[in-house]
Amino acid sequence: MPLPFRWSAVRAFGCAVGLLAGASALARSQDLPRLNDTLPAAVSVIRAGRFVDVDRGTVARDQLIIIRGERVERTEPAAGATLPPGARVIDLSAYTVAPGLIDCHTHLVGDAESADVLEPLERSEAQDALTGVRNARATLLAGFTTVRDVGTYRAFVDVALRNAIRDGTVPGPRMAVVGAYITVAKGGGEVTGMANDIVLPAAFRVGVVSTPDEVRERVRILLNGGADLIKIIATGAVLTEGSQPGVTEMSEAMMRAAVEEAGKYGAFVAAHAHGADGIKAAVRAGVRSIEHGSLMDDEAIRLMHEHGTYLVADIYNGDWIEEQGKREGWPAEIMHKNEETTEAQREGFRKAVRVGVKIAFGTDAGVYPHGLNARQLPYMVRYGMTPMAALQSATIVAAQLIGWQDRVGSIAPGKYADLVAVPGDAMADLSSFEHVAFVMKGGVIVKAPTTLQ
Repeated sequence: MPLPFRWSAVRAFGCAVGLLAGASALARSQDLPRLNDTLPAAVSVIRAGRFVDVDRGTVARDQLIIIRGERVERTEPAAGATLPPGARVIDLSAYTVAPGLIDCHTHLVGDAESADVLEPLERSEAQDALTGVRNARATLLAGFTTVRDVGTYRAFVDVALRNAIRDGTVPGPRMAVVGAYITVAKGGGEVTGMANDIVLPAAFRVGVVSTPDEVRERVRILLNGGADLIKIIATGAVLTEGSQPGVTEMSEAMMRAAVEEAGKYGAFVAAHAHGADGIKAAVRAGVRSIEHGSLMDDEAIRLMHEHGTYLVADIYNGDWIEEQGKREGWPAEIMHKNEETTEAQREGFRKAVRVGVKIAFGTDAGVYPHGLNARQLPYMVRYGMTPMAALQSATIVAAQLIGWQDRVGSIAPGKYADLVAVPGDAMADLSSFEHVAFVMKGGVIVKAPTTLQ
């Protein structure tokens, strides 16, 4: 199947990067440290006052992190240690040092902070790409060095953004992307709300399916087009006009087709699912994760636990929608759906924690401003997790969900030197992660206190 829109998205991104070049240089000079700018030092040594070892679930005092190039070489107690010759020493002895944070449910491309359901059609590919650059930078500076980006209406712009970050053209987190939603027609993953005789552009309908065979075809198109994983829309959505969160929109056979086809490529499937029946069908079909899980019942929670399915629940997001919706007069339909899902989701989350369901951190950032991702951490503690378990959900557990635990998720030998630092004892109050003072990605300092610049 020819995909001319894919290449137009890439061309649009190229134009966006060209326009960004001067602006990014100015942004670096104003906001980012000049410590080796874009290249890691040969050897760096970080002295951590408190070192959060998420692999062990412990916090150690006065530790050294030795970094060679872009990767961690080793960690050891500072007492009696000998520094490598010529090492750059970074004194974070007044800080808690933790792995770079991971958000498993973001939408970096475009601008979703609006109740205008037709907003995606009011923007060009270049605008989506440029906004993605802005959002990626804000996410990185907030301490989120990796994201699993789970959907954009206009196909493959997320692939282009990921590639531009990967090759150093623009700053941003490591990205695992889906390319586009796989959804039924007029379902939770489609742009809806226009007149019935309006035809959406092809780039917006790449993932629209009606049979298991079509699901398989679209999975192949997305993965061959550069996606890292697949996102299916199993139920209706809160922010899609006309769809109902509790209604299952995709058959279990279609979900299983997605899992089987993606499995041929070694790729996972994430399922947007609010309603209990849709959650259970997705779990039985073999999806890797349930996104949202707002209306899950006890049986759904039990099935997730038995199958080892991850829950990625955006339990802060409902508060933002309520506050923003009231300020801006969002449609009654959206506000009602948010009201019926928010507290139910939190109660289900509490039960899932109690049962032992694997929980990975995910916020739905994009519905609210990027860079506020860490606001969800204290919510996870409020609804049943220990502070360490909540932080693990945003580090090593998130890395395991993506399948990247060999490279990110903890500060350990051989992994990328992705880490953040927060003043004082950050584990005493996880809201402190909303204000990270220091961010390193791959051995490169992208944010630092002025005393280190």
